[in-house]
Amino acid sequence: MLPTHDLRPHYDCVLVGARCAGAATAMLLARRGLRVLAVDRRPYGADALSTHALMRAGVLQLHRWGLIGALRAAATPEIRTTTFHYGDDAVAIPITARGGVDALYAPRRTVLDRVLADAAGAAGAELRFCVSVQALRRGAAGRVTGVTLLDERGRTVEVEANLVIGADGIGSRVASEVGARTYREARHATATALAYFAGLPQAGYHWYWNPGIAAGIIPTNDGLSCAFVAAPPERLVEALAGDVDGGFRRLFTEAAPTDSDPLGGAQRVTSYRRFAGVRGYLRRSHGPGWALVGDAGYFKDPLTSHGISDALRDAELLARAVVDGSPCAYADYQATRDELSAALFETTDRVASFAWDLAEIRTLHTALSDAMRAENRYLAGMDEGAERAA
Repeated sequence: MLPTHDLRPHYDCVLVGARCAGAATAMLLARRGLRVLAVDRRPYGADALSTHALMRAGVLQLHRWGLIGALRAAATPEIRTTTFHYGDDAVAIPITARGGVDALYAPRRTVLDRVLADAAGAAGAELRFCVSVQALRRGAAGRVTGVTLLDERGRTVEVEANLVIGADGIGSRVASEVGARTYREARHATATALAYFAGLPQAGYHWYWNPGIAAGIIPTNDGLSCAFVAAPPERLVEALAGDVDGGFRRLFTEAAPTDSDPLGGAQRVTSYRRFAGVRGYLRRSHGPGWALVGDAGYFKDPLTSHGISDALRDAELLARAVVDGSPCAYADYQATRDELSAALFETTDRVASFAWDLAEIRTLHTALSDAMRAENRYLAGMDEGAERAA
């Protein structure tokens, strides 16, 4: 991407983080005519640890923004069936056409993050990669007024901004520096291990549930599927000790129906990656000269695969608040995010406890489905025209 020496001295908004939440927010703000800079410490299109399965809410947002075509152009498989395996019982749910969405998608982050970054750039946002934030700049009253940046060549540059938005993930530097208060925290956390396999049928999402263990197969780009196992952290550590591949396959087999071997003769083409687990949280996400979006402000356990959909939803909620600019708009952003997230957050925490049997996990999935439908209705009712490119 472009160097840092030609940056403007002042922007309406600087986004710290240019992945899902950051790039989407930058795109929406630039489409509304704001001068936007988004920086990210990682290279353009770098991969990220993610199961990357989009739920309907996420696909609906990408459809509203005109970006589904870019996913299809990257040969992202169309997901038309989701199958829940409860022990030996399989429940297949077709994806019905509604609100412009007739399929789900699970693009690799190397695909999705580029699509969003390219759309932000096309809208007029400036993006810089391999650039980190060294510090937030503040005015005399303590208001955040900009950032000090460091590029990969060791050059520093100071940039002023009306608003600095932290889209820098779970370990958000912006959240830390502004002292964003965590006011709700989950009770449980799930550990996850995943890898990519060739040779698996790309016929929809498959989620496997058995007491104490969960697993999934998620078709994605390049003919590969992401296969993951999830369990309480201590159990995953113990199972993968010494023989990671053998432990992974044993856990997957335990989650799957007794008469099947879902991974079969599939070839693993990447190394295993692990997420040790972090308890979900809600943080205060706005203050004088700053705001948070994505995992920087709100995170829930990835076991229900709704994180990217959350990020895209909250990007639009925050962008609308920024365009309005009033203190009430920022308060409404956080309140609406929390209201739409409440049932999803609580039910996900109950799923992540693994303190359920097969009858209860079905009930929890019904509750998740109800919460997702309410969220989808809200998103479908938002004004499309204001956020589309001219």
